[in-house]
Amino acid sequence: MTMANTRSETANQAAIEPVRAAVDRYAKAWLAGDRAALAACYHDEFTLHYFGSNPLAGVHRGKAAALGVLLEVTRRTNRQLLSIVDTMAGPARGAVLVRERFERDGRSVEIERLLVYAVRDGLLAECWVYDQDQALVDTFLR
Repeated sequence: MTMANTRSETANQAAIEPVRAAVDRYAKAWLAGDRAALAACYHDEFTLHYFGSNPLAGVHRGKAAALGVLLEVTRRTNRQLLSIVDTMAGPARGAVLVRERFERDGRSVEIERLLVYAVRDGLLAECWVYDQDQALVDTFLR
């Protein structure tokens, strides 16, 4: 390995660390059910990209708006975190792969969801939510 490659790898690792720290802090708070610590992980200018064909789908800008949508998802589905499958971090994005249970109208399903985050100032600044079965999630959010 050349010296230039070593410097590049060192810079890459340095860029990964704040992303990893933010994602791991968030996952730990979520597992603990600590809502205050969870809310503290979000940047004030947080943007949520919520996909699908349901009334909550869209781009929600600002921490209050995004958290409001997430609370509404929980209200409609009695959403429960079952496990953090994995956390991942790179220099530009971090991700949390989770397993959740949704319940509504006597139905219950378990799904995996991938939440991809951009990190700014050590906080989660943007999120894209990718569901294992978007059509199924949409039926629970109607």
